[in-house]
Amino acid sequence: MLELIKQPWPWYIAGPLIGLTLPALLILGNKSFGISSSLRHVCAACFPAKIPFFEYNWKKETWNLLFVLGIFFGGVIAANFLANPNPVQVTANLTKELARYGITDFSSLVPVDIVSWKSLLTLPGLIMLVGGGFLVGFGTRYAGGCTSGHAIMGLSTLQWPSLVATICFMIGGFVMANWILPAILNL
Repeated sequence: MLELIKQPWPWYIAGPLIGLTLPALLILGNKSFGISSSLRHVCAACFPAKIPFFEYNWKKETWNLLFVLGIFFGGVIAANFLANPNPVQVTANLTKELARYGITDFSSLVPVDIVSWKSLLTLPGLIMLVGGGFLVGFGTRYAGGCTSGHAIMGLSTLQWPSLVATICFMIGGFVMANWILPAILNL
């Protein structure tokens, strides 16, 4: 059984499992699925100030904070106890393309060549961390939610703004992966 859990799950199993969280949230408590709002809840709880954006009953959203903690600890457990010891399988074409940018180590779930403390202290690493962090944070607030909130919850409840946001997320991901990231890695 443990070996089954350690293997990557196909989309036709993982997708419906993720999708089943939505009716559960809606039926059990009329709750919306999303992660980015939890930062607002943490700020409202930890830094009570007279800022209108943080003046609301954040205690009603404790379930969301517990949900996010569950995701975090689930990731820690999966990475430390359920990790597949085999190297990540990458297609030959992608391996060749990534080698042009100096990415050759696929021994981890993320490329060690760009996601490590050593690479963080380089110009491309700082651009990706600081610039990417700012853009993700700004985009999340500007779009009124994150990819999980819009693409999973918003689309399943047929919300037009979520369709627009999800299309923009996909276009942004395409532009980043094909044009911006290669330019940053070539610095």
